[in-house]
Amino acid sequence: QVQLVESGGGLVQAGGSLRLSCAASGRTFISYTMGWFRQAPGKERELLAAINWSGGMIYYADSVKGRFTISRDNAKNTVYLQMNSLKPEDTAVYYCAFDVRHPIVVVSTTAWDYWGQGTQVTVSS
Repeated sequence: QVQLVESGGGLVQAGGSLRLSCAASGRTFISYTMGWFRQAPGKERELLAAINWSGGMIYYADSVKGRFTISRDNAKNTVYLQMNSLKPEDTAVYYCAFDVRHPIVVVSTTAWDYWGQGTQVTVSS
């Protein structure tokens, strides 16, 4: 009933930037928390950044802190991820996710209710 549509992925050179967007289509709903995950081959899916409804609680993984910025537009049910100073180790499939149950950030993947299809981000050296 709800589909998250991601855009903005692609191929970029190290040091470059990309901006990912994720918007919910279909029925209108409230998302307490919006976030971005990534999964590289052979690795677990990891939470990179998350933002709660008010924007007053923001989480960043240590690996992206200072380089990535998450933001949201509640009226559009959209979450963004601005990625700067990209490194080859950032190469992964990036997924957006919405949590409609928790008013605070929950790191565990099982807490997230809706997932995007994933978009490939490849950073070349």
